[in-house]
Amino acid sequence: MSQAHFSPALFKVLRDLAVHNDRDWFQANKDRYEDQLREPAQAFISDFGPQLRKISPHFRADPRKVGGSLFRIHRDVRFSKDKSPYKTHTGIQFRHRAGKDVHAPGFYLHLEPGGCFAGVGIWHPDGEATKNIRSFLIDNTARWQRLTGAKRFRETFELTGDSLKRPPRGFDPDHPLIEDLKRKDFIAVHKLSQKDVTAKDFLKRYTDLCRTGSALVEALCEAVKVAY
Repeated sequence: MSQAHFSPALFKVLRDLAVHNDRDWFQANKDRYEDQLREPAQAFISDFGPQLRKISPHFRADPRKVGGSLFRIHRDVRFSKDKSPYKTHTGIQFRHRAGKDVHAPGFYLHLEPGGCFAGVGIWHPDGEATKNIRSFLIDNTARWQRLTGAKRFRETFELTGDSLKRPPRGFDPDHPLIEDLKRKDFIAVHKLSQKDVTAKDFLKRYTDLCRTGSALVEALCEAVKVAY
C-alpha cells in the first residue's frame, strides 16, 4: 500500500509559523519543522526522481537540505519592508539542469494552508529568455494554440502570472497570441487542496499533472534553447 508523504501536521506547522514568525519560536519548534515539513519534502523529492526522469532526463529532483529542489524556509528580507524571517509556505522546484535559479524551466509544487498548487513553466524569465519565448510564439503560433488549447490541458491547468498592460514593443496588437505575448511569466497552475496533498496517491497524482503539463515545458525549453 502506498504511503502518504505529507500529513496535516505539515500545514499545522505552517499555520503556527504564520502566527509566530520569529526566530525564537522557530528555534523552539525546529524539530517540528524538520519532522513534519523538511524530511517529508525531501522524501517526496527522492521518490519523484524516477518518475521525473521518465518525463524528461534533463530535470533535477535533488533532495539535499541546501541547494536542492526544496526552497529554503528563510526569507530574503534585504529589500523588503516585511522583515518576517520565515516563509509561511513550502516550495519545491524540479528545475532544468541547465538552470541556476528559480527562473529556469521546471515543474513546481507549492504547499501552503489554503493555497496549494502544482505548476509548470518558467517564472520571471530574464530579458533574453522572454525575448526568445516571444519569438518562439510568433514562429510557432499554431503549435502553442494546440498545446494550450488541448482539452486535457485546459481542464487541468490555468495559464497565469504577471503580464504587461500593453503589447510589447514591436509586436502586432492584433496577433492571435497577443495575451500570451504580453506575459512576463509563462506558467500554468493546477490548484490542490490539503486533502489532495495528504492523500496516499499524491505522488502519482503529481506525476500525472507534470505529464499533462510537459508539452508546455517542452515548448518553453525549445524556446530558451535547452534540451528537453
